Amino acid sequence: MKNFKVIDSRQEAHPFSKKKIYNSCINCGASDKIANEVAKKVKESFRSKTITTNEISKLVKKSLAKKSKKSSIKFSLKEAMRKLGPTGFDFEKYISSIFQENGFTTKTNQMVPGKCISSYEIDLLAKRDNFKYVGECKYHTFPGKRVDLKVALYNNARFLDIKEKEKPDKLDLRAILITNTKFTGKAIDYSKCSGVDLLGWKYPINNGLETIIDKSGLYPITILPSFRNSFKDVFAQARIMLARDLIEMSSDQISIKTRIPIKNIDKLVEEAKILLE
Repeated sequence: MKNFKVIDSRQEAHPFSKKKIYNSCINCGASDKIANEVAKKVKESFRSKTITTNEISKLVKKSLAKKSKKSSIKFSLKEAMRKLGPTGFDFEKYISSIFQENGFTTKTNQMVPGKCISSYEIDLLAKRDNFKYVGECKYHTFPGKRVDLKVALYNNARFLDIKEKEKPDKLDLRAILITNTKFTGKAIDYSKCSGVDLLGWKYPINNGLETIIDKSGLYPITILPSFRNSFKDVFAQARIMLARDLIEMSSDQISIKTRIPIKNIDKLVEEAKILLE
């Protein structure tokens, strides 16, 4: 497969890697046997010398669906995160629920004063005991988009101004930059050096956003195969954001709250149970 090229979302070409497909399947909970079968199936599906990462994702998802429904649903997590959107299922509110699950009390979209600037809009404030995060949430819908050095510089400068104004004594005040995508190398290097925590896709290594979501079971409802974009605003208004919310209520209750036909709700509930079993 050395002559086969994979074109990513940034239009960069990479050698085809069966190992990457295998690892992606394993990370979604597929068995070794299924992961190997899916990787082989994708390899055999090539019809030209090039293929896009989007085409590979569709092939993997389709093949997984036939062998492991749960793994197939989990494979859609990155896409589901991009569906959260700047409206409806606010990314900030979703991240807030993750911090709450880990013992933090949170507030979103707060105005906080700095020493030099009278007021900053802060996406997330998260406090636990004497520890407090001042968080910036960067949401991207475009695959391959990364949080770069410019964002990291702004985030830290704003935090330092807020910290200078607040002058915390016993409170451990820290900055955190959160994204549903990845960080550039320079953004990581600068944030490490300046003491800013980062949380994004596959970062920190082995404890990135996707790992935290998987461990906690806080999958967004947008991950379910039967979820439609037309449902987004309705579910947001009903304050149903997580897949697990669907199995904490009866289908009748959800149908009444959302005015979505119960047959559609039943399908979503069934998928949520498969995902969370």
